[in-house]
Amino acid sequence: MSPLDVVRAVTGDTAMRSRLLLEWRIPRVLAAALVGALLGLGGAVFQGVFRNPLAEPYLLGSAGGAALGATVALLVPLGVSQALSLPLLAFSGAWGATALVIGVARVAGAVDAAGILLAGVAIAAALGALRSFLMLALSDDNVNLQVVLSWVLGGIQTPTWAMLGLFAIITAGCLGGTLLFARGLDLLGLGETMAAGFGLNVNRFVAVAVLAASVVVAAAVAFGGLVAFVGLASPHIGRWLIGPMHRPLMPATALIGAIIVTLADAIARSALPPSEIPLGLVTAIAGGPFFVVLLARKLRS
Repeated sequence: MSPLDVVRAVTGDTAMRSRLLLEWRIPRVLAAALVGALLGLGGAVFQGVFRNPLAEPYLLGSAGGAALGATVALLVPLGVSQALSLPLLAFSGAWGATALVIGVARVAGAVDAAGILLAGVAIAAALGALRSFLMLALSDDNVNLQVVLSWVLGGIQTPTWAMLGLFAIITAGCLGGTLLFARGLDLLGLGETMAAGFGLNVNRFVAVAVLAASVVVAAAVAFGGLVAFVGLASPHIGRWLIGPMHRPLMPATALIGAIIVTLADAIARSALPPSEIPLGLVTAIAGGPFFVVLLARKLRS
């Protein structure tokens, strides 16, 4: 469809072609952009907190918690619409899993970034096993596991305009909230000792920043499923273009993430018509080599 078709659709044309653009295609494109922006923001915060260029949003159990919540919403009859229960339970699962990680790390006495990271890997493994058990135990002839797998593999669902407006407000709030952590992340990049010397309560800042970043990722997962590697790649591209300071880096990373997911969703939708490739597979295929290149550069440095 040409740009002129889009102009006609948004200016009130009532033809079926315009109605399809306005009610189906445009909301999906905008939703993909918002999902990418949130993943980019989450990745920038996680990489800043852990001072690790290989860190990405799914290391701390947030993705595992979201997938567990979505599995419950899809497999358990809750008496409410899945359009409401799925994002709500996915969001709750992602945030709750990260809170559990921080709690486990505090109980174990490992309150630094490395300790939280290790606790996250352990919790993520346990949540993955629990999700697999639920998929085996709760599926039957009336519930197709293909629905669960398609969500776990990632995919943008076309929202209503009202839901898209709510999602846009959430995204704007997440951008504003992550900007509040910019100075602390810059200080943390100097090292924990130097950051503490500048008055930063390192342990408290790490815990709060991780929880906030998990809220950002949870919102992205609730609307787009599990989309890997965007949170890894976007901050790197942003630092190459903008530099390491987090106040300008945050909006740049959000924009880059939005572009990546929008393009990946277009490929997922149109590469094998009439079938649709899961979005997470597209980003994984592109992100895998990117991760290998980053790992090789880090090992050589």
